[in-house]
Amino acid sequence: MDDEQRQQDDWANSRKNRLPSFTEVLSRRTRPPVDLFMFYLFLQREGAEDILDFWLDVQQHENLCRAYFKDVRKSGRTIKEDWPQYWDYARRRGSIYGTVDKRNLAETDEKYGGMSTSPRPIPSEHTRVASTSPDPYSGNRSTSPFGVSGVGRTPTLFTMKRASRAPTVIPRSAAITRMNLIASAERIFYRYLSPAANTVNSTENHEIYLPPIAAHPLVPPHIPDIFHAQKEYCFRAMEQDAFPRFLRSKAFGNLTPISALVRLIVGLLTLWIGLAAAFSLIFLDVHPKSKRFFLFIPFTIAVLCLVSHQYELDPILVFFGQSETTPFRTLRIREPYVKKLLLGRAIWVSILVAVFVAALTLIFWAVPGHRL
Repeated sequence: MDDEQRQQDDWANSRKNRLPSFTEVLSRRTRPPVDLFMFYLFLQREGAEDILDFWLDVQQHENLCRAYFKDVRKSGRTIKEDWPQYWDYARRRGSIYGTVDKRNLAETDEKYGGMSTSPRPIPSEHTRVASTSPDPYSGNRSTSPFGVSGVGRTPTLFTMKRASRAPTVIPRSAAITRMNLIASAERIFYRYLSPAANTVNSTENHEIYLPPIAAHPLVPPHIPDIFHAQKEYCFRAMEQDAFPRFLRSKAFGNLTPISALVRLIVGLLTLWIGLAAAFSLIFLDVHPKSKRFFLFIPFTIAVLCLVSHQYELDPILVFFGQSETTPFRTLRIREPYVKKLLLGRAIWVSILVAVFVAALTLIFWAVPGHRL
């Protein structure tokens, strides 16, 4: 545990002056609020978590394949003897798991069964991070990888715990067999790539949208490389579309959309109360005039809520080192550079609030009273 914590600290220190990359988030090297768990919740709010579930499931399937090749080598058998169809395919077209050497598969990385630091789905730096998928919610089929489906779904504590406990090691008590790989591939195909009517033993639809060229596997069935093209497409789609929005949401703000909307409503209501009180004091010509200084109370609440909605950032939460996960639930900000960014923005928001409150209070204090 100490070694793992030390490694996490080293990774965090390497990002003191930059935001994390998508590769680092997927490989669980980042800390809240820009870790994999928060990214999953971000996609879940958009109804697009199935694309991340697919990537994680394919990642685990590929690690299962690596474990199988490792077990075959340990047993003294060859790939040609144990799986002639795959040996012939890899010999003719190559494979992401290595190159064919005589009757066996020669891996390109000596640390074949280890964990890679990069989950980018390319053959030279293929990820070794194994993971099980967090429990997704059911929803309508999306028309794009990040289209809105299942609007109104709210992540539950159970789902969040399942997502946060996703293991990084494939538990197994026996050697991996070819049938294990086939069963894993079939589960992924029926869950994500087949129409909902063909989903086995499930009433939920987790089918993801893929462009026609990547919608169907281009390699023969039951070949370990079967989902590689789809996985690479999903990686690039998340990296180019969802991840920048995720960083903008969590590295420059600390509120969820619902929480920001609540602040907008509260801010407008409080501003109406403050203005009503201010005009009442003016047109009733209440004395002493210093009583008008108490208007700073509703004005402060109103301006703070409105500016927090505009910036999607609550400076009070930031000063306490908190960021929202789901509406009105928070966790501690532990990513160093994100903490620095949020603190700077919180100071700026606080200055804006102070300026607006002072201006409103002084304006209504300076207006001469006139009893109607």
